[in-house]
Amino acid sequence: MTAVHTAIYWFRSDLRLRDNPTFIKACKEAEFLLPVYIHSNHLEEEAAWGFPRVGGQRKAFLQESLEDLRTQLRAMGSDLVELSGDILEVFEELRTKLDANQIYCEQIKAPEELEQVAILSHAGFELKSIWQSSMLDPQDLPFKAEDMPDVFTQFRQQVEKHKIRFAKPVDAPVSIPPLPSSHRVQDQATTFDASSSKKSFLGGETSALAHINQYFERRLPDTYKQTRNGLVGMDYSSKFSLWLAGGCCSARLIAKQLAEYELLYGANDGTYWLWFELLWRDYFRFLHFKFGNKLYRSRGLGAAPSNQFNEAKFQQWASGNTGESLIDAGMRELSTTGYLSNRMRQVVASYWIYNMKGDWRAGAAWFESQLIDYDVYSNQGNWLYIAGKGTDPRGGRPFNVAKQTQDHDPDAIYRNMWLK
Repeated sequence: MTAVHTAIYWFRSDLRLRDNPTFIKACKEAEFLLPVYIHSNHLEEEAAWGFPRVGGQRKAFLQESLEDLRTQLRAMGSDLVELSGDILEVFEELRTKLDANQIYCEQIKAPEELEQVAILSHAGFELKSIWQSSMLDPQDLPFKAEDMPDVFTQFRQQVEKHKIRFAKPVDAPVSIPPLPSSHRVQDQATTFDASSSKKSFLGGETSALAHINQYFERRLPDTYKQTRNGLVGMDYSSKFSLWLAGGCCSARLIAKQLAEYELLYGANDGTYWLWFELLWRDYFRFLHFKFGNKLYRSRGLGAAPSNQFNEAKFQQWASGNTGESLIDAGMRELSTTGYLSNRMRQVVASYWIYNMKGDWRAGAAWFESQLIDYDVYSNQGNWLYIAGKGTDPRGGRPFNVAKQTQDHDPDAIYRNMWLK
């Protein structure tokens, strides 16, 4: 294939060099390549509910991830240019400065991201994208993603029946095309001070790989199933989601390491459950192939409208001042650290929807703002699941807070930690 003169690589939610097929493709096909990351205007706006779409914890983790990516690119003779503004305006300015019309980027099947690509295509840009954020390759599924079973159990059974485990990850590029000679674009990198926060996680591919390696070296997969519903500490769950969300590591790379671990130590309930959770992550992704924008309607895939939004109640919930100690502890952990265990996410979501009669979309938006590991597919899928507006045949998942408190925090260790 004849190499194009100059191309742009647009990093989105794939802030890594290992197992990044679209970046590999760009490196093979472009003669000159400018890697960019764009801080889109719409993410700086307030959500419809009156709070920032991206909160401080997410911003800080993103900046760490971008700085790590920049360091890796510079070590290979390239660089990362951060830009801010309207996506179309930014790329049109780059097209003028670089005489570059070709954009490589990962494929994202969520509405806003699809709209961005459609706008660029309409403006005459040539976009080359590859789907690469799932553990399984959609082409390996025993059905078209658009025709997948609605219910997770049926989806899982079909995958296991055909013995589909994961798609093979690709290596990092051995070389990166030089920067275009006319690449003098004003970098708009920003820094964010999160020194006052209780910080346990550092963004970036380097930190991701170090965390994954220590997790396997310490043989924590063996106990994952028993500990995964814990509330306190680092090791009760894998914490892989923190780096998966921004693409600092790939699900395929983790699944490959998990398979190698099983060859070395043997498979067990814990290793299966890790793969099982990665499959849930895939399921929420593939639902977007089938249902698309319907997943973002007030009624979701159902017929009943969402609850009404009450701002006073929302402020009580979001700030951790509901008077229900387990809920308040969870919401304060979230706002302080940008993280919340999977169990607590379900419990506080259920409380907002069923106890406070809140609009599930406001809760989903608050998670988007606060969670370091916010992932558009998983966040939407899980909130629909709890609210009974997705594909779950049970039609909703209300949690009994008293029972959850007794089961998961009987000695009040978690509550005392966050309600001081």
